[in-house]
Amino acid sequence: MVEMFDIVDDHDRVIGQAPRSSCHGNPSLVHRVAHVLVFNSAGQVLLQKRSFSKDVQPGRWDTSVGGHLDPGEDYQAGALREMAEELGITNQPLECLYSYPHRNPFESENVTSFWLCYDGVVEFDPQEIEAVVFYSVEEVAQMLGSGLFTPNFEHEWFLFMEWVMKRGGIKALLLDT
Repeated sequence: MVEMFDIVDDHDRVIGQAPRSSCHGNPSLVHRVAHVLVFNSAGQVLLQKRSFSKDVQPGRWDTSVGGHLDPGEDYQAGALREMAEELGITNQPLECLYSYPHRNPFESENVTSFWLCYDGVVEFDPQEIEAVVFYSVEEVAQMLGSGLFTPNFEHEWFLFMEWVMKRGGIKALLLDT
């Protein structure tokens, strides 16, 4: 079965559809992605190590949850679906953080990011993910630029840290939950 993506314009309006295989490798085909940053109550972020069978950035550490939206799906629905599929986390409220364009020579994505504080069981999909680990903010900072993370995650992390620092830091964010 061919995986199809909605193609969007600069204002995130749907202007068509294209198969995944056409979108990856053609940055003129802007498509939609949802990310979720899952933190535990200790202020650690859950990262996933991408399966070595992935077509994009295999074997690298990435955002807790990241996935393309299905045609006609909104960002929150996509984030909830991907969170259930990738980590087995269901029935949890997500907080929308921000949206941004992510562009590189390989692909162009419009991303909306969410966050969740979660201390429950994580049952990741071994077809999609090699491992999951909770890392402290300090550990992530030390590993940035080492080649362990996907470039998409590093971009996301800088945006998230900028966003969270404007709100008083991770501890303040966790106290609001």
